Amino acid sequence: MDRDGNSMNAAGTPTHGARRAPEGARSGAPGEQGRHDFDELYAAHFTSVTTQLFAYLGDRQEAQDVTQEAFCRALHRWKDVSAYDDPVAWVRRVAWNLATSHFRRSRIATAFRRRHREVHAPEPSPDRVALFAALRSLPPRPRQAVVLHYLADQAVVDVAETMQVSTGTVKSWLHRARIALGEQLRPSAEEVRNA
Repeated sequence: MDRDGNSMNAAGTPTHGARRAPEGARSGAPGEQGRHDFDELYAAHFTSVTTQLFAYLGDRQEAQDVTQEAFCRALHRWKDVSAYDDPVAWVRRVAWNLATSHFRRSRIATAFRRRHREVHAPEPSPDRVALFAALRSLPPRPRQAVVLHYLADQAVVDVAETMQVSTGTVKSWLHRARIALGEQLRPSAEEVRNA
């Protein structure tokens, strides 16, 4: 500002007749009078907007959150919003847009959960647990051959191709694995007596 109260532009040239904006408006924060108007708008309309959105969303907390977000956005833009003929209409429109977005997201999430329900498999039998423990005791390559041949039902030739070894190697692994697994899975004398 120069001595006569005229504002200056960035180049230092007076902008005749321009008035300096209030401190709060320049910084983006509402001025004292603007803050008072916002508080009145909030107090007068928060409950009615929340009630409308609660009826739409069916969730009071979500309706309050969405309404709060709409009012926060209004406060952030209060310099512009307060100049509208009906500021609450702007807040209401933003709140409804947010609620509609939330409603769509929640419908998509519900549909996804419905399609991808968690399937609870029964507990593995003691025999299965013992088999898997015995398999873990084998070296990795023979274990893979056993799993592919006996659990995935692949022929020896296919196992050899998958593992990129000869069929003789696969047969050797399978033979040694059967012996090792047989020893580990053979019932003890006590288990035989209790059977």
